[in-house]
Amino acid sequence: MLVSRGRNPSAGEIFSQLILSKGLRERVLITLGLLLVVRLGIYIPVPGIDRIAFQDFLQRGGQLIGFLDIFTGGGISTLGVFALGILPFINASIIIQLLTAALPQLEELQKNEGEAGRRKIAQITRYVALGWGVLQSAVFALILRQYATPGISEPVFVIQTTLALVTGSMVVMWVSEVITERGIGQGASLVIFVNIVATLPKALGSTIELAQSGDRSTVGGIVVLVLVFLVTIIGIIFLQEGNRRIPIVSAKRQVGGTSLLSARQSYLPLKLNAGGVMPIIFASAVVFLPLTIANITGSPWLITAASYLNPNSSTPWLYALVYFALICGFAYFYASLTVNPVDIATNLKRSGVAVPCVRPGSATARYLGAVQNRLTLLGGLFLGAVAIIPSAVEGATQVRTFQGLGATSLLILVGVAIDTAKQVQTYVISQRYEGMVRQ
Repeated sequence: MLVSRGRNPSAGEIFSQLILSKGLRERVLITLGLLLVVRLGIYIPVPGIDRIAFQDFLQRGGQLIGFLDIFTGGGISTLGVFALGILPFINASIIIQLLTAALPQLEELQKNEGEAGRRKIAQITRYVALGWGVLQSAVFALILRQYATPGISEPVFVIQTTLALVTGSMVVMWVSEVITERGIGQGASLVIFVNIVATLPKALGSTIELAQSGDRSTVGGIVVLVLVFLVTIIGIIFLQEGNRRIPIVSAKRQVGGTSLLSARQSYLPLKLNAGGVMPIIFASAVVFLPLTIANITGSPWLITAASYLNPNSSTPWLYALVYFALICGFAYFYASLTVNPVDIATNLKRSGVAVPCVRPGSATARYLGAVQNRLTLLGGLFLGAVAIIPSAVEGATQVRTFQGLGATSLLILVGVAIDTAKQVQTYVISQRYEGMVRQ
């Protein structure tokens, strides 16, 4: 087999490793098999529910329910035992990330306890996911009690529905962790990736039907929308991979009492989009929550107030403005949680590493903070544009078949695909060098 030393493996080398390497082949098969189990669990129905009445509720539930339904791969609309999917675990992970920045005990576990600390945080995350799953399942069961089939008492229905949903959610969480440990890629991300991909055939089928039954203007609108989505994907790739490389220099060190190691020059990468997809998720939840509450409660004044934040209303510019501002705000918020210039400057100083022409310590922290703020501003503006432009084009072309498959879904699809491909490449490179050592 030909290998390409010193550079990333080619597609041919990757496919040959998939065939010849038992370890990589087993990891891929485990990943595909467990993802298939997650998809099948969505279609195991929760008992005791009037499905027709529930579908009417979904139509009144607003865009937040449709937004969540994408991440469960249609689990909420089909109301299977995996209806909540990985959402409780994702919510728990976000909560723990926020608490880590606020609680010194969790911050100590993450920074100074090493692998043991990370295991403790992972266990805490599981407990929080269980509690959050019970809360979400109970609220969902209380909402669904009006759609229970006749003959089932209300307490029994709430208890059995809660147990079914929270059990399914914990099974999905366990499957995602098994994928992370024994498969390829990050399990939770791959579960969301597969759920989003599962909605694509329906969207593509609706688009093809619309193109066949529509006039030239409709076909032109579809072509424009597809081109916008392709350009958006390219922009997301640049956004996900973009970073600012800050040069750093390590000091000369004495070894063995006589010899000196010369100063080494490297760089410190600061990501353009440090928050990833989280700013869009937070902004979408904040924008759609008033609409969902208004539709569920039926309050006239709340419906009137929330209608101004509806992208399909007479004031879509207000929705776009609020959505854009929230994305930029959450981009700064999440970047402040994931990047701490003071900690980076302290670690650089302890390691004998400095930024050229910048004094170590507080001056380095201020410099890194200023650079990160500029990057976050640019990344937030780009992220807001990526989130709004596809929706604006949908409104202009009146092609709604891709509704729901917005910037959030595209960011997740592109990000997970890039990360999984990098992990496969890393595995192939490790096999390449193992073969060189054996030779």
